[in-house]
Amino acid sequence: MPTAISSATSASRKIHPIRPRPSDLGGFLAAACVVAVLLAGCAIAPPATPPPVTAPTPPPFVTYVPVGWSALPGWSDDRAQDAWPAFRAGCRSLVDADRTRERWLEACTAAAAIEPVDSASVRVFFERHFSPYEVRAADGSDRGLITGYYEPLLAGSRQRTARYMVPLYATPDDLLTVDLTSLHPDLKGRRLRGRVDGRRVVPYWSRAEIEAGKAPLANKVLVWVADPVEAFFLQVQGSGRVELDDGSVIRVGYDDQNGHPYQSIGRILVERGELPLERASLQGIREWGRRNPAKLPALLDENPSYVFFREVPPPTPGTLDAAIDGPIGSLGVPLLRGRTVAVDPRSIPLGTPVYLATTYPLSDRPLERLVLAQDTGGAIRGAVRADFFWGFGDEAGREAGRMRQQGRLWLLWPRGIPLPTPSP
Repeated sequence: MPTAISSATSASRKIHPIRPRPSDLGGFLAAACVVAVLLAGCAIAPPATPPPVTAPTPPPFVTYVPVGWSALPGWSDDRAQDAWPAFRAGCRSLVDADRTRERWLEACTAAAAIEPVDSASVRVFFERHFSPYEVRAADGSDRGLITGYYEPLLAGSRQRTARYMVPLYATPDDLLTVDLTSLHPDLKGRRLRGRVDGRRVVPYWSRAEIEAGKAPLANKVLVWVADPVEAFFLQVQGSGRVELDDGSVIRVGYDDQNGHPYQSIGRILVERGELPLERASLQGIREWGRRNPAKLPALLDENPSYVFFREVPPPTPGTLDAAIDGPIGSLGVPLLRGRTVAVDPRSIPLGTPVYLATTYPLSDRPLERLVLAQDTGGAIRGAVRADFFWGFGDEAGREAGRMRQQGRLWLLWPRGIPLPTPSP
């Protein structure tokens, strides 16, 4: 995985088969006590029994408010048929997984039996099999941040040369992943990453330590690329293509992450007064790096998160995946440009159809459409939060890099199925 460019942009973005998980596993403890002593005249009365004190219940992380289809702005005008391939691809993953099969079987079986001829018939299908719910945050807000991400193209080589000196690494052999779910069910979906140091498991090396050569990565180079900023943002995006010096093109995708939290270098430059907020995008950071090459390595090291890649085989010609021709997202299916988003799975379960209402980058022109929540990202956190996938190439990168809009989300949930229970 999505992190969106514009949130540091996005994410430790974004795109990946298994997007990165937070490593800061904390617990919270609340306690209260009341002591009352009552005195009456000169007589000392026994202390009164204080009433029990209950810690206030925090508001839910997200709420789903049922609405009618007419509440979705632009629903009747959307080219919903464009989203159909993404929905069909997502069904394949959702129905194959035991934990989601029952929830999605009826709608996905119905989808497999038809081939909509136009957008109107797609809307009829969704109105028949799904119900819309407005997504709201804990404070009741129905608006949140919508950023963008894309699939970049880098120049590279299988061999290190004077031009290609920046490595993209595969996952190191000493990286451990610890799943605590069996011991602590409340930590479901959260994993610790680390390494063994003697008899202890300690945090894995940070970006600065990896760049300093402390991790055993000498035999883990997938490919060498030319530009350290482009390599950094490839980690932010999570997936990309590399055109090799022999003219061939390979795809690389997210494989794992070192367990350190993502930090936005764009935000750091803004806080230091070195970039205005409106220029804290991929393009603005790239330009800053060209003006300040001596400062660039230290800036990149401010983000301790580090992503490891795998080489992704091309899809089989003639298949749905080949027609979509996108990088693999967290759901395990290819992402369709303009019709898929990365979300916070605590509020929107992966695979869910979502209706998005926002605006195009740096404008007030409406961007309202049916999308599929098929990816996640380290910086995509919040109930009303999404990272919009713009597709492949430079133009997609320009749009993604400028996108930092406000928007609204509607969960389209299968009829007759209990609503998801948000995790904190």
